[in-house]
Amino acid sequence: MPKKYDAATKERAVRMVQEQLPEFGGSLTKTCAAVGARLGLSKDTVRGWCRREPDATAAGGALSAAEREEIKALKAKVRRLEEDNSILQAAATFFAGALDPRSR
Repeated sequence: MPKKYDAATKERAVRMVQEQLPEFGGSLTKTCAAVGARLGLSKDTVRGWCRREPDATAAGGALSAAEREEIKALKAKVRRLEEDNSILQAAATFFAGALDPRSR
């Protein structure tokens, strides 16, 4: 049966992870292990709390508006390049067929 922890303990653990994350090179697992050991909690418990918190850590997937815009622009660029590539492949196939002596 899992233990129940009060909200203050959860908030303290998440805050400590946020503060100490740069010290551990951005590794959420290592940071949660250190914080969990300090507070007498399992690293998996602390890590679960951090993952459920929407803006708990940068490693948790929170993106800034600038990053979202950059991703959107890069995806559009990839789409254009894939379209260009398919056009070039079709052209290469067409011209290879035109030069094939067997098709005459």
